[in-house]
Amino acid sequence: MSNKSDKMATWPVGKLLFSMGLPAVFSMLIQAMYNVVDTIYISRYSQDALFAIGIVTPMVMVGFSIAMGSAVGISTLVSRRLGERKKEEADEVATTGFVLTFFHVVIVMLLGRFLGIPFIKLFTDRQEIIELSYSYLSICMIVCFGQHFSVLFERLMQAQSNMIIPMFAQLLGAITNIILDPILIFGLGSIPAMGIKGAAIATVAGQILSMIFCAILFNRNEVKLKLKGFKFKAERVKDIYSVGIPTAIMNMVNSVTTVLMNSILVSFSENAVSSLSMYFKLQSFVFMPVFGFSQGALPILAYNYGARNKERYIGTVRYYMTTNALIMLAGTLLFRFGPDLVLSFFTMDEALHAIAVNSLQTICLSFVFSAISIAMGSIFQSFGLGTFSMLQSILRQIGILIPLAYFLSRTGRLELVWYAYPLAEFAVFLLFIPLVIRQYHLHFPSQE
Repeated sequence: MSNKSDKMATWPVGKLLFSMGLPAVFSMLIQAMYNVVDTIYISRYSQDALFAIGIVTPMVMVGFSIAMGSAVGISTLVSRRLGERKKEEADEVATTGFVLTFFHVVIVMLLGRFLGIPFIKLFTDRQEIIELSYSYLSICMIVCFGQHFSVLFERLMQAQSNMIIPMFAQLLGAITNIILDPILIFGLGSIPAMGIKGAAIATVAGQILSMIFCAILFNRNEVKLKLKGFKFKAERVKDIYSVGIPTAIMNMVNSVTTVLMNSILVSFSENAVSSLSMYFKLQSFVFMPVFGFSQGALPILAYNYGARNKERYIGTVRYYMTTNALIMLAGTLLFRFGPDLVLSFFTMDEALHAIAVNSLQTICLSFVFSAISIAMGSIFQSFGLGTFSMLQSILRQIGILIPLAYFLSRTGRLELVWYAYPLAEFAVFLLFIPLVIRQYHLHFPSQE
């Protein structure tokens, strides 16, 4: 077994978590910047375009959810096989995942092509908004192969404790996006202004470059793709999807929730929808570091579960949860007491600004509870219990958040609707803490 795998078993857990988590945090912050730059420039282009992105973001995220779900399922199983000292099986899992990704790309392309316009028309009948929305959505979903394969390669490398190449891959994509955004949105020299379409082209160009970078460097890692003589095995595909499908659904639930929230908010105003869209872009700077540590923690948890190392497993959980909570506490203080600072990046009128400030100050009360919920989801995934993570997400968002938001919207006061977020997170925190403790004891039974 290589030194990369050995450090998963021998390094102090705190040092290991931060050595794997910090590059992933940096990568996720780059991803957050990736997401926000589009919105910043689009807000300067027009508020109609900002509203259009707010409408289609949930559907674009469905494509990302499929990519991330499958990659998490594949990489988690690779980590477990490495922990069990089954390197050949880890190679076979990675190869299976690579082939499956081609099918996932086709699914997302078809969704974007045939469901884009009907989806947009759920929220507006303004032709200019429909055209703006579809021009962005169609490019992002039909040209999605760069995103899917870059996510796959990054996750597979992280499963082997290689966090540096994924970090540089995301940095390359983000820099490409940042350079191309103003050029393609507003035009430069002989390059015409393409508006919202230019933002989409800049995004997919960055994803494709990230994919190429990862593909070139991937086979320098311990786990290899071995396509010669490859055959699908039903049991292996089942193991991948046992974590991958719940993870994809869990991410899709975020999209469904945003769609349902938008349908509630649009009854107040278009500004309410735009405000939620800006919130999601800004909160990514808080959540992405937490997701970065999740990327670092999950391979460690899965590896040590595979190795049946109870002490290192629980030590990782302690460091991981504490770090998540501290990050989210800092985010809560920033959003609660400095909303004007974070909103200063966007161009908006006074009415939109007032709504955006209120949404940030209220929703941020959910952050610390969200941090613990994310950590609980990683624990479930490390045990191969992706369904538990999925149910946790569905309950929080579809079962609690949306009904609460709808009930509060009946008061006619938009400022009350935002309280559905902290109330839902607190309820899930109370419900799932006993369950995650029970699963830990079932998977690591006492030796006494």
